[in-house]
This record gives sequence, structure tokens and C-alpha cells, in this order.
Amino acid sequence: MTEEDKYALKEVLQGAGVVVGCFSAFIIVMFALAQISTGGEPLKASFEVVDKYKECDVVRYAPHQVADYKYFLYCEKNK
Repeated sequence: MTEEDKYALKEVLQGAGVVVGCFSAFIIVMFALAQISTGGEPLKASFEVVDKYKECDVVRYAPHQVADYKYFLYCEKNK
């Protein structure tokens, strides 16, 4: 391996190290901001009875409290 090849390898490894370091720092900052925005508490899915249909409850489910609602019927068998 010539001196020129060693120098080129050193430059490539340093560049890769900088890219990995920047990406890692970005990920750490994103996780920290996510914890701050939720108050340090993990997000929980929420269930809410929003209506009735015949003998059943209409339940709205919001996974992780985002504006993506799912609805389902909950009917107790022993009513």
C-alpha cells in the first residue's frame, strides 16, 4: 500500500466518521425533543365512548393521541 493510498483511506474513514457522528447527534436530538414535547411521559392510546348504536357503545380509538381516529363497536355479551 502506497503512502497515497494510506492518505486516501484516512480521508475516507474520517469523512465516514463525520457523517456517522452527525447522524447520531441528529437522532439523539430528535429523541430528546420527543421526550420534552410529551413531558417525559410515554404516549398512550386513548379510547372514548362517543355514541350508542342499538345495544352497543361506539368507541373512538386514537393511537398515540394523533388525529388518526379508528371507530369500533363494543357490545357486552351479558347485558
